[in-house]
Amino acid sequence: MFVTESMNTDLVTIGPDATLDQARLLMAEKNIRHLPVIDESEKLLGIVSDRDMRSAQPSSLLGAEEYEATMAQVMGRRVEEIMTRDPLTISVFYTLQDTLLVMQKRKVGALPVVDEHGRLKGIMSTRDLLRAFVNIMGIGEPGSLLCILVKDQPGQMKKIVDIITEENVSLGSVLVARYWDKDKRAVFPYLMTTNVMTIKEKLIAQGFELLNPMTWYIDQLPQKRP
Repeated sequence: MFVTESMNTDLVTIGPDATLDQARLLMAEKNIRHLPVIDESEKLLGIVSDRDMRSAQPSSLLGAEEYEATMAQVMGRRVEEIMTRDPLTISVFYTLQDTLLVMQKRKVGALPVVDEHGRLKGIMSTRDLLRAFVNIMGIGEPGSLLCILVKDQPGQMKKIVDIITEENVSLGSVLVARYWDKDKRAVFPYLMTTNVMTIKEKLIAQGFELLNPMTWYIDQLPQKRP
């Protein structure tokens, strides 16, 4: 799935010649932490963050009168003077997986989405990303998560899916994680039902090992060294 299907397109932007006071009021009114700066052709020029705004403000160690006078001067400066130029962006052709990797590697909470001409098309935040994955995985609907330990060999997934479909149960999603034991993996199917007893019995009868999903996760955590 591409980011264009999940990104926020209800954009709040500002021009480079706007004052910091205008940017501050706009960010407060819209309750946003990142304000894209664009030109007349909607090309992305930079980003102003709440951190940028705080950094531009005078020190609180100043006296009240000096602080107010300095603050008035600062708030009259232009947005382009403090914005982050050439910010990190992602393309409209990025997938959700691509975006997740970029956010994790670069430790950012939001990414502007631009087209091939650098025009701003949307914003993808961690909140948008989580919402998209919830939708894809189907975990917004009532269901059951299983943890099935399988041999790392062809045909295992088909056996699991066949058992589930025999019971006329829909799959919300299937995740596969490498197990720490050699030649094994853990399969996590999310089933759109809470009645999974028969499915569990059939899986065990076929030689699959079922684990508690939370127990599996805890078991895989690195052990603290004494």
